[in-house]
Amino acid sequence: MLNEDGTLAREGALDRVPEAFAPVVDAARVRIGNTFGPARLDSAYLYGSVPRGTARVGVSDLDLLIALRDEPTDADRAAVAAMEADLDRAFPQIDGVGTLLFAASTLLSELERHDLGFFVACLCTPLLGEDLAPRLPRYRPTSLLAREINGDLALILPRWRRRAAEATTDAERGRLGRWVGRHLVRTGFTLVMPRWGDWTSDLEDMAGIFGRYHPERAGQMRMAAAVGRRAVDATPAVLSLLIDDLGPWLAAEYRSVHGEKAPRP
Repeated sequence: MLNEDGTLAREGALDRVPEAFAPVVDAARVRIGNTFGPARLDSAYLYGSVPRGTARVGVSDLDLLIALRDEPTDADRAAVAAMEADLDRAFPQIDGVGTLLFAASTLLSELERHDLGFFVACLCTPLLGEDLAPRLPRYRPTSLLAREINGDLALILPRWRRRAAEATTDAERGRLGRWVGRHLVRTGFTLVMPRWGDWTSDLEDMAGIFGRYHPERAGQMRMAAAVGRRAVDATPAVLSLLIDDLGPWLAAEYRSVHGEKAPRP
Protein backbone atom coordinates (compact mmCIF):
# COMPACT_ATOMS: atom_id res chain seq x y z
CA MET A 1 0.00 0.00 0.00
CA LEU A 2 1.27 3.46 -0.92
CA ASN A 3 0.95 6.73 0.94
CA GLU A 4 -0.51 9.70 -0.91
CA ASP A 5 3.01 10.86 -1.81
CA GLY A 6 3.86 7.53 -3.44
CA THR A 7 6.02 6.23 -0.59
CA LEU A 8 5.46 2.80 0.92
CA ALA A 9 3.03 2.77 3.83
CA ARG A 10 3.77 0.85 7.01
CA GLU A 11 1.99 -2.48 7.14
CA GLY A 12 0.56 -3.92 10.33
CA ALA A 13 -0.81 -2.36 13.50
CA LEU A 14 -1.54 -3.48 17.03
CA ASP A 15 -5.27 -3.08 16.43
CA ARG A 16 -5.04 -5.67 13.64
CA VAL A 17 -3.69 -8.41 15.94
CA PRO A 18 -6.28 -11.24 15.94
CA GLU A 19 -8.00 -11.74 19.29
CA ALA A 20 -6.51 -15.21 19.76
CA PHE A 21 -3.00 -13.75 19.58
CA ALA A 22 -3.53 -10.74 21.85
CA PRO A 23 -2.43 -12.64 25.01
CA VAL A 24 0.75 -13.76 23.22
CA VAL A 25 1.59 -10.19 22.25
CA ASP A 26 0.91 -8.95 25.79
CA ALA A 27 3.14 -11.64 27.25
CA ALA A 28 5.91 -10.88 24.75
CA ARG A 29 5.77 -7.18 25.67
CA VAL A 30 6.18 -8.00 29.37
CA ARG A 31 8.93 -10.57 28.81
CA ILE A 32 10.97 -8.25 26.57
CA GLY A 33 10.70 -5.43 29.10
CA ASN A 34 11.69 -7.69 31.97
CA THR A 35 14.58 -9.22 30.05
CA PHE A 36 16.30 -5.99 29.05
CA GLY A 37 14.81 -3.14 31.06
CA PRO A 38 14.75 0.55 30.09
CA ALA A 39 18.51 0.97 30.49
CA ARG A 40 19.27 -1.39 27.61
CA LEU A 41 16.08 -1.64 25.56
CA ASP A 42 15.71 0.96 22.86
CA SER A 43 12.59 -0.40 21.16
CA ALA A 44 10.79 -3.62 20.23
CA TYR A 45 8.53 -4.52 17.33
CA LEU A 46 6.18 -7.15 15.95
CA TYR A 47 6.28 -8.15 12.31
CA GLY A 48 4.78 -10.84 10.11
CA SER A 49 1.27 -12.25 10.02
CA VAL A 50 0.30 -11.40 13.62
CA PRO A 51 0.31 -7.58 13.28
CA ARG A 52 -1.00 -7.87 9.71
CA GLY A 53 -4.05 -9.67 11.07
CA THR A 54 -3.59 -12.80 8.94
CA ALA A 55 -2.12 -15.19 11.54
CA ARG A 56 -3.62 -18.69 11.81
CA VAL A 57 -4.04 -20.36 15.19
CA GLY A 58 -1.64 -23.26 15.65
CA VAL A 59 0.15 -22.50 12.37
CA SER A 60 1.62 -19.00 12.53
CA ASP A 61 4.68 -18.06 14.51
CA LEU A 62 5.36 -14.89 16.49
CA ASP A 63 7.98 -12.65 14.90
CA LEU A 64 9.77 -10.05 17.01
CA LEU A 65 12.55 -7.51 16.50
CA ILE A 66 14.41 -6.06 19.49
CA ALA A 67 16.67 -3.00 19.26
CA LEU A 68 19.15 -2.50 22.09
CA ARG A 69 21.00 0.65 23.08
CA ASP A 70 24.30 -1.23 22.66
CA GLU A 71 25.58 -4.25 20.78
CA PRO A 72 23.90 -7.57 21.71
CA THR A 73 26.04 -10.04 23.63
CA ASP A 74 26.01 -13.82 23.73
CA ALA A 75 24.20 -13.56 27.06
CA ASP A 76 21.53 -11.40 25.39
CA ARG A 77 21.04 -13.99 22.66
CA ALA A 78 20.76 -16.75 25.25
CA ALA A 79 18.16 -14.72 27.15
CA VAL A 80 16.17 -14.20 23.96
CA ALA A 81 16.31 -17.93 23.16
CA ALA A 82 14.96 -18.71 26.64
CA MET A 83 12.20 -16.15 26.18
CA GLU A 84 11.26 -17.65 22.82
CA ALA A 85 11.06 -21.16 24.28
CA ASP A 86 8.94 -19.99 27.21
CA LEU A 87 6.47 -18.15 24.99
CA ASP A 88 6.23 -21.09 22.60
CA ARG A 89 5.46 -23.48 25.48
CA ALA A 90 2.93 -21.17 27.08
CA PHE A 91 0.84 -20.38 24.01
CA PRO A 92 -0.35 -23.22 21.75
CA GLN A 93 -1.83 -20.73 19.29
CA ILE A 94 1.68 -20.00 17.98
CA ASP A 95 4.04 -22.43 16.26
CA GLY A 96 7.34 -21.02 17.44
CA VAL A 97 8.85 -17.60 18.11
CA GLY A 98 11.54 -15.90 16.04
CA THR A 99 13.41 -12.85 17.31
CA LEU A 100 15.82 -10.55 15.51
CA LEU A 101 18.23 -8.80 17.88
CA PHE A 102 20.26 -5.73 16.86
CA ALA A 103 21.77 -2.57 18.22
CA ALA A 104 19.63 0.42 17.32
CA SER A 105 22.70 2.01 15.75
CA THR A 106 22.89 -0.88 13.28
CA LEU A 107 19.27 -0.46 12.25
CA LEU A 108 19.84 3.26 11.68
CA SER A 109 23.20 2.90 9.92
CA GLU A 110 23.86 4.03 6.37
CA LEU A 111 24.79 0.48 5.35
CA GLU A 112 21.40 -0.84 6.49
CA ARG A 113 19.38 2.16 5.31
CA HIS A 114 17.65 0.23 2.52
CA ASP A 115 17.53 -3.18 4.20
CA LEU A 116 17.03 -3.33 7.97
CA GLY A 117 16.05 0.32 8.02
CA PHE A 118 13.29 -0.30 5.49
CA PHE A 119 12.28 -3.39 7.46
CA VAL A 120 11.80 -1.36 10.65
CA ALA A 121 10.09 1.60 8.99
CA CYS A 122 7.67 -0.31 6.77
CA LEU A 123 7.32 -3.92 7.90
CA CYS A 124 7.53 -3.67 11.71
CA THR A 125 4.85 -2.61 14.18
CA PRO A 126 6.01 -0.75 17.33
CA LEU A 127 5.51 -2.71 20.54
CA LEU A 128 7.79 -1.08 23.13
CA GLY A 129 9.97 2.03 23.35
CA GLU A 130 10.39 4.93 20.97
CA ASP A 131 9.82 4.05 17.34
CA LEU A 132 12.92 4.36 15.13
CA ALA A 133 10.88 4.93 11.94
CA PRO A 134 10.81 8.77 12.14
CA ARG A 135 14.61 8.70 11.99
CA LEU A 136 14.56 6.74 8.72
CA PRO A 137 13.67 7.80 5.15
CA ARG A 138 10.34 7.47 3.40
CA TYR A 139 10.81 4.54 1.05
CA ARG A 140 9.72 4.00 -2.54
CA PRO A 141 9.65 0.74 -4.56
CA THR A 142 12.98 1.34 -6.30
CA SER A 143 15.70 -0.86 -7.74
CA LEU A 144 18.02 0.33 -4.94
CA LEU A 145 15.56 -0.97 -2.35
CA ALA A 146 15.22 -4.27 -4.20
CA ARG A 147 18.99 -4.68 -4.43
CA GLU A 148 19.63 -4.04 -0.76
CA ILE A 149 16.78 -6.25 0.46
CA ASN A 150 17.46 -9.39 -1.54
CA GLY A 151 20.54 -8.89 -3.70
CA ASP A 152 22.51 -11.56 -1.83
CA LEU A 153 20.66 -14.72 -2.87
CA ALA A 154 23.73 -16.16 -4.61
CA LEU A 155 25.58 -16.10 -1.28
CA ILE A 156 22.76 -17.91 0.51
CA LEU A 157 22.25 -20.80 -1.93
CA PRO A 158 25.38 -22.79 -0.88
CA ARG A 159 24.22 -22.72 2.76
CA TRP A 160 20.83 -24.08 1.76
CA ARG A 161 22.46 -26.85 -0.24
CA ARG A 162 24.54 -27.88 2.77
CA ARG A 163 21.52 -27.88 5.05
CA ALA A 164 19.47 -29.89 2.54
CA ALA A 165 22.26 -32.47 2.26
CA GLU A 166 22.52 -32.71 6.04
CA ALA A 167 18.77 -32.96 6.69
CA THR A 168 17.77 -36.51 7.64
CA THR A 169 14.21 -36.07 8.92
CA ASP A 170 10.96 -34.68 7.55
CA ALA A 171 10.96 -32.11 10.36
CA GLU A 172 14.41 -30.82 9.38
CA ARG A 173 13.45 -30.64 5.72
CA GLY A 174 10.19 -28.95 6.66
CA ARG A 175 11.93 -26.20 8.60
CA LEU A 176 14.41 -25.63 5.80
CA GLY A 177 11.67 -25.71 3.18
CA ARG A 178 9.62 -23.10 4.98
CA TRP A 179 12.59 -20.74 5.11
CA VAL A 180 13.69 -21.43 1.52
CA GLY A 181 10.18 -21.11 0.12
CA ARG A 182 9.46 -17.82 1.82
CA HIS A 183 12.83 -16.34 0.94
CA LEU A 184 12.55 -17.28 -2.72
CA VAL A 185 9.04 -15.86 -3.01
CA ARG A 186 10.08 -12.60 -1.41
CA THR A 187 13.13 -12.42 -3.66
CA GLY A 188 11.01 -13.13 -6.73
CA PHE A 189 8.58 -10.43 -5.71
CA THR A 190 11.24 -7.80 -5.08
CA LEU A 191 12.76 -8.65 -8.47
CA VAL A 192 9.63 -7.21 -10.09
CA MET A 193 8.54 -4.82 -7.31
CA PRO A 194 9.89 -1.64 -8.98
CA ARG A 195 7.91 -2.43 -12.13
CA TRP A 196 4.78 -3.27 -10.14
CA GLY A 197 5.23 -0.13 -8.06
CA ASP A 198 3.96 -1.19 -4.63
CA TRP A 199 4.54 -3.62 -1.75
CA THR A 200 2.79 -6.66 -0.29
CA SER A 201 3.93 -9.23 2.26
CA ASP A 202 1.33 -11.88 1.38
CA LEU A 203 3.14 -14.92 -0.05
CA GLU A 204 0.36 -15.82 -2.47
CA ASP A 205 0.13 -12.27 -3.76
CA MET A 206 3.91 -12.04 -4.08
CA ALA A 207 4.04 -15.25 -6.11
CA GLY A 208 1.15 -14.12 -8.30
CA ILE A 209 2.68 -10.71 -9.02
CA PHE A 210 6.01 -12.34 -9.89
CA GLY A 211 4.17 -14.69 -12.27
CA ARG A 212 2.74 -11.79 -14.28
CA TYR A 213 6.27 -10.79 -15.30
CA HIS A 214 7.85 -14.25 -15.48
CA PRO A 215 5.13 -16.72 -16.51
CA GLU A 216 7.76 -19.32 -17.42
CA ARG A 217 8.69 -19.57 -13.71
CA ALA A 218 5.25 -18.92 -12.22
CA GLY A 219 4.59 -22.57 -11.39
CA GLN A 220 7.87 -22.93 -9.51
CA MET A 221 7.17 -19.75 -7.57
CA ARG A 222 3.71 -21.01 -6.62
CA MET A 223 5.41 -24.18 -5.39
CA ALA A 224 7.83 -22.08 -3.31
CA ALA A 225 4.88 -20.25 -1.75
CA ALA A 226 3.12 -23.54 -0.96
CA VAL A 227 6.27 -24.93 0.69
CA GLY A 228 6.70 -21.68 2.59
CA ARG A 229 3.14 -21.98 3.92
CA ARG A 230 3.66 -25.70 4.69
CA ALA A 231 0.87 -26.55 2.25
CA VAL A 232 3.29 -28.85 0.37
CA ASP A 233 5.85 -31.15 1.97
CA ALA A 234 9.49 -30.19 1.56
CA THR A 235 10.64 -33.50 0.08
CA PRO A 236 14.22 -33.87 -1.21
CA ALA A 237 12.89 -33.50 -4.77
CA VAL A 238 11.01 -30.30 -3.92
CA LEU A 239 14.01 -28.82 -2.12
CA SER A 240 16.21 -29.63 -5.11
CA LEU A 241 13.74 -27.93 -7.45
CA LEU A 242 13.79 -24.77 -5.36
CA ILE A 243 17.48 -24.65 -4.40
CA ASP A 244 19.13 -26.05 -7.54
CA ASP A 245 16.79 -24.79 -10.28
CA LEU A 246 14.66 -21.80 -9.27
CA GLY A 247 17.30 -20.40 -6.89
CA PRO A 248 20.24 -20.09 -9.33
CA TRP A 249 18.03 -18.66 -12.08
CA LEU A 250 16.58 -16.10 -9.67
CA ALA A 251 20.01 -15.12 -8.32
CA ALA A 252 21.37 -14.55 -11.84
CA GLU A 253 18.29 -12.60 -12.95
CA TYR A 254 18.41 -10.49 -9.81
CA ARG A 255 22.08 -9.65 -10.34
CA SER A 256 21.37 -8.69 -13.93
CA VAL A 257 18.41 -6.45 -13.10
CA HIS A 258 19.31 -4.89 -9.73
CA GLY A 259 22.95 -5.73 -9.03
CA GLU A 260 24.47 -7.21 -5.87
CA LYS A 261 23.77 -6.13 -2.32
CA ALA A 262 26.45 -4.03 -0.64
CA PRO A 263 28.83 -6.39 1.23
CA ARG A 264 28.38 -6.75 5.00
CA PRO A 265 31.25 -7.22 7.43
